[in-house]
Amino acid sequence: MKIVLQNKELEIEHFERDGKRIAEVSSKVMLISDLETGTALLVDIYYQGFDKIILDEKNICTEFFDLKSGFAGEILQTVSNFRLELAVKGDYSKYSSKSLKSFMSESNQLGQISFIDLTSDQVDSTNETIA
Repeated sequence: MKIVLQNKELEIEHFERDGKRIAEVSSKVMLISDLETGTALLVDIYYQGFDKIILDEKNICTEFFDLKSGFAGEILQTVSNFRLELAVKGDYSKYSSKSLKSFMSESNQLGQISFIDLTSDQVDSTNETIA
């Protein structure tokens, strides 16, 4: 379904798996450019009844991937406060930070936040890996 949130057109593909409502959100524009837009987007989607949100890395500003900025922590705190799950899919080869790679690996193990590397041989063309 196509909707407009925060004056941005986006598409939400929704499906259910294991009793959870999942929203895969895509857009041609930056969806999370700062803390305010990021929090508003997550909360808006949460209030539409979704338990998990899948975003493309290209729709999140690069500051999110710079752990020193604290931006990722703030967004992830929102995810935690609303008991959401978040999956971010993308090509992470452009990020060389060891701390970011460790953070992503640890997040994937804990499960509430997942980072899915679309360049990995382990990812298939379905949402099975992400959902």
